[in-house]
Amino acid sequence: METLYYEVVSIDGDYANLRLVDKAGGECKIVARALLPEEIYEGCKLKYELLQYSLMS
Repeated sequence: METLYYEVVSIDGDYANLRLVDKAGGECKIVARALLPEEIYEGCKLKYELLQYSLMS
């Protein structure tokens, strides 16, 4: 399984817009906040691995 890295572009209510770190200017992916760590904020980096998102330190 592949590991992907995302940046939180914006948070809009119950959803967050994520962009792949490797693709500058790419389209955003909308993800439900329930699937993301509670402590996310705009500009933070996330790692997606084994069907789970985790906050990068």
